[in-house]
Amino acid sequence: MTSNIQQMLLNGLEQIGIPHQPMQVEQLLTYLGLLEKWNSKFNLVADSDRESMVNRHLFDSLSIFPYVIGQQIVDLGSGAGLPGIPIAIFNPQQHFILIDSNGKKTRFLFQVKTALNLNNVTIENCRIEAYQCPSQIDMVICRAFSTLNDIVTKSKHLLAQECKLLAMKGRFPAQEIESLSEEFIVTKIVKLSVPGADSERHLIEVIRN
Repeated sequence: MTSNIQQMLLNGLEQIGIPHQPMQVEQLLTYLGLLEKWNSKFNLVADSDRESMVNRHLFDSLSIFPYVIGQQIVDLGSGAGLPGIPIAIFNPQQHFILIDSNGKKTRFLFQVKTALNLNNVTIENCRIEAYQCPSQIDMVICRAFSTLNDIVTKSKHLLAQECKLLAMKGRFPAQEIESLSEEFIVTKIVKLSVPGADSERHLIEVIRN
């Protein structure tokens, strides 16, 4: 079973176009195992079988890999570490700050950070509005979090003029874009290609106006 999943991961990484080392693939497999183990206790994700977790969560998260730039990345409402953990595995030069107010979920994230030896990951158990970063944030990413307006309202203090927000969405969020505060503008819309996915996925890039 593990060899089948490993091959599935390798095929997906190639399809997305992510350079990888064997150790990174092992880290992703370890993360998947931890996600599977802890999911029954903490209800981290809706899916319980490995293939669904790979397609709907790992590949979905990694589909934004080419668009995540900068040195300091904040993952809002990270939950089970999605999309932050998978991207951090394949971007060891970048630093990822995973924020979630749910103590059980951040306990899981600390376990993942330790097990995978991810020195480029910091975990913060707090509300987004309360988080104060000591240094410049280059990019804010979020997945399955909230509406665009709610995201920019809660993370406004992090979104400096040079900082970009990448929000992962399902169907094209026309109404959310239309309702976006005038303080912010949408600069890029990408229709994502996710291996194994059978539903629409979009990436919305937002900056201060």
